[in-house]
Amino acid sequence: SGPEHWLALNDALTQLSTREPQAAELVRLRIFAGLSVEDAAAAVGMSRATAYRHWTYARAWLLAEIQSDE
Repeated sequence: SGPEHWLALNDALTQLSTREPQAAELVRLRIFAGLSVEDAAAAVGMSRATAYRHWTYARAWLLAEIQSDE
């Protein structure tokens, strides 16, 4: 969890923002604000089910993106 990890995450989130802005916003709220999926969903006005779909997709996409950069 050093600086390289956070830089890679930030770069991947920037890329995700162009593809799936709602998913990226949900990730930011979860990771940087520490919100639960339910609280993040309420903060951006999406349903709990949609938030869980975005969260699942974003986690997998970000992990693949970060691993491909290593």
